[in-house]
Amino acid sequence: MTDHKNGISRRSFLKGSVAAGAALSAPALWVQGAYAGGHGFRNDPTNKATVTLGFNVPQTGAYADEGADELRAFKLAVKHLNGEGDGGMMQTMKPMNLKGNGILGKKVDFVTGDTQTKSDAARASAKRMIEKDGVIMFSGGSSSGVAIAVQALAQEMGTIFMAGLTHSNDTTGKDRRRYGFRHFFNAHMSGAALAPVLQAEYGDERQVYHLTADYTWGWSQEESIQKATAAQANWKTVNAVRTPLGAGDFSQYITPVLNSGADTLVLNHYGKDMVNSLT
Repeated sequence: MTDHKNGISRRSFLKGSVAAGAALSAPALWVQGAYAGGHGFRNDPTNKATVTLGFNVPQTGAYADEGADELRAFKLAVKHLNGEGDGGMMQTMKPMNLKGNGILGKKVDFVTGDTQTKSDAARASAKRMIEKDGVIMFSGGSSSGVAIAVQALAQEMGTIFMAGLTHSNDTTGKDRRRYGFRHFFNAHMSGAALAPVLQAEYGDERQVYHLTADYTWGWSQEESIQKATAAQANWKTVNAVRTPLGAGDFSQYITPVLNSGADTLVLNHYGKDMVNSLT
């Protein structure tokens, strides 16, 4: 018995049931393991002349500027893959330079979506790409909250998600998914790298006030910086205040810092939020 739509055979189902009995965490991995195990994968392009990639980026919202940069880079990458233009730096990366014949000889097409820097909108956009546009892989995102949301969808639907910008430890930590990948460094790495530099610039025993974007990246960044600077330079946290993503005006959050006894302010912000909180 095989469900061709989902690619699940009787044997795969029985194997998955045994695994589920052995470990409660297994079912989420089993479902997509069965999907990808010998039955092809969603939107298999084997018999097509082209492959379609999805670029799901914030074209509006707090991280729209970063999304615009991502989209420009994605479009340039497609040109390189298809052999259009002069190839840019790709020609210097021998023997790894691209041949200009797409992916495995198939021309690359792409579709785009707007995450709006919101998890629900990002999931809806990614789902449309998978079901309607037939993407074999999708990428993008400048928010770790978005990345975590859409990689869960990728797991459900058996489609690869390659994260663009995602800095939260949880993306490949507690919220990791088999179908989600990232190349970007995480908040723990940032804390470890910044702590000795901050110590050299500002010394030991600082009294620190944190303003933190209220979502998974902000929480992760705050915790990582706190741990690293405490261990490296004995910095103490006076207070840590969460700020809504896309707040616009941060003046109400800055004033209390002046009366807190802190001598150092750490802004765990990004994109337009960082610009607005600095000004």
